[in-house]
Amino acid sequence: MPTHVALLRGINLGGRNRVAMADLRSVVSELGHADVSTYIQSGNVLFTAPLDADTSALAEAMTAAIATKLGISAPVVVLSRGELAKVIADNPYPSEPNPKCLHAVFRAAPAGPDLLDRITEAVSLAVSKGSRDSVQSVGRTLYLHTPDGYGRSDLAQALVRIVSSSKAGMAGTARNWATVTKLMSLCGG
Repeated sequence: MPTHVALLRGINLGGRNRVAMADLRSVVSELGHADVSTYIQSGNVLFTAPLDADTSALAEAMTAAIATKLGISAPVVVLSRGELAKVIADNPYPSEPNPKCLHAVFRAAPAGPDLLDRITEAVSLAVSKGSRDSVQSVGRTLYLHTPDGYGRSDLAQALVRIVSSSKAGMAGTARNWATVTKLMSLCGG
C-alpha cells in the first residue's frame, strides 16, 4: 500500500511539459521506491518509502531525477499518507458539496507573512468585484474555495500567479478536492 504521494506542478498542461505516466513511474521506481502508481495525467504519483523519510528530501530527489531523465522542470511536493490525511481533516470548508469548488494548494512549507499579505490583497480585490471566493492557510496548505466555479475565479488566477512567482519562495501545486480525496483512497484511507 502506498505511503506517500508526490504532486508535480505544471506537467501535461495545454501540450506543454508532456510527460508519459509510464516514464514518470519509471523515474520514481529508479529512485528505489516501491508500489509506484500514477493517478490521472496531471502528475500524481503514489509510492512506498520509509515512513520516517524526509518528504523535502524525497521531493528534491524527484525534482532532480525528473529534470535529468525526462528533461522537464517540474517542482514536486511530497506528502506522507498521514500528512495527506491531515490536509483532509483540516479542511476549513467541509460543507462544500461540490469537490470541484474546493482546491488544496500544496506547498513544501507554510506560507510566510509576505505571501499571506499578497493573498489577502488578492482576496480583498476579488471580494470588491463581488466574488464569494476565499482562501485559508492551514499549515503548508492553502485551501481555495470557489463556490461559483474555479474556471471563472479571478482569485484562483491571482493565487496561481502569486504562488508561482519567484517572490513566493517556492512553487505550490493545486489539486481539486475530488483528486485530493481520491489520492487518499488510493493510499488506503
